[in-house]
Amino acid sequence: MTEDFRSQKTEITVIVRPVSVFLVVDVQNDFISGTLNISQCAAQQNGLDVVEPINRLLDTVEFDAVFYSLDWHPSDHVSFIDNLPYRKVHESSPIKAEDAKTYDTVIFEGPPQMKQRLWPRHCVQDSWGAELHKDLKVVEGAIKICKGTNPEVDSYSVFWDNKKLTRTTLNDELRAKNATDIYVCGLAYDVCVGASALDALTIGYRTVLIDDCSRGVDLNDIEKTKQTVMTNSGVIVNSNQVKAMVEGRDRRAELGYKLAIEIRKREEDAATNEPPPLPGQQVESCNA
Repeated sequence: MTEDFRSQKTEITVIVRPVSVFLVVDVQNDFISGTLNISQCAAQQNGLDVVEPINRLLDTVEFDAVFYSLDWHPSDHVSFIDNLPYRKVHESSPIKAEDAKTYDTVIFEGPPQMKQRLWPRHCVQDSWGAELHKDLKVVEGAIKICKGTNPEVDSYSVFWDNKKLTRTTLNDELRAKNATDIYVCGLAYDVCVGASALDALTIGYRTVLIDDCSRGVDLNDIEKTKQTVMTNSGVIVNSNQVKAMVEGRDRRAELGYKLAIEIRKREEDAATNEPPPLPGQQVESCNA
């Protein structure tokens, strides 16, 4: 079988019968009515708004797999502003420790040295705030992925932490299911949802961000997230468009273009026999 024929066969298979995964990001109590209630952030969006359309998708769309991510922080996590006194702020930080306020960004000395936005204490392991919201439907057979478990590094993406030191089991789970398309949504649009969508695109998945199933922190950052996703061959849709896409009846040109890019990359990797490794050490799956 020639490489050209393999590529054509792969492309036809993905277009006609994509393997579609639903990734629901951080629909947790603290982001909806708890210590980091996003309605109190600049955009003043209500995190509870995502629950009903997400549940409707779970009831009406036959995804091949469903994943739920959870922020799952130890009590001494680096992102909590009340833990600021326990770490040294680097001299290059634009905001000094004594001047820092909630939602400011500082530079910690580390290791590793890193920029860190300071959040209220939230989603502490085994707390009520870390639980998925009671009204969110959790389907049988779904897989939970925990992130942010390292006290010294924050983790916005569901794939790996912000410094790419460790990775979750998500990509291995997706590969085991031969996933081709990822539909991502949840909280917060311009933080963990956006970071996860961009990493999915970087790894090579055809990625769809569901707009009305996501709410965010800052309107300007939400708009930047949308533009970045689309610039990287991702698609942004509303939930009423998802079913036709999953069933292969709505075949977006952007997803076809993304597929062509990834096929070319695989051909180049095959020619060199050196597929690029994913960063980070493997970590265990979620015990939430």
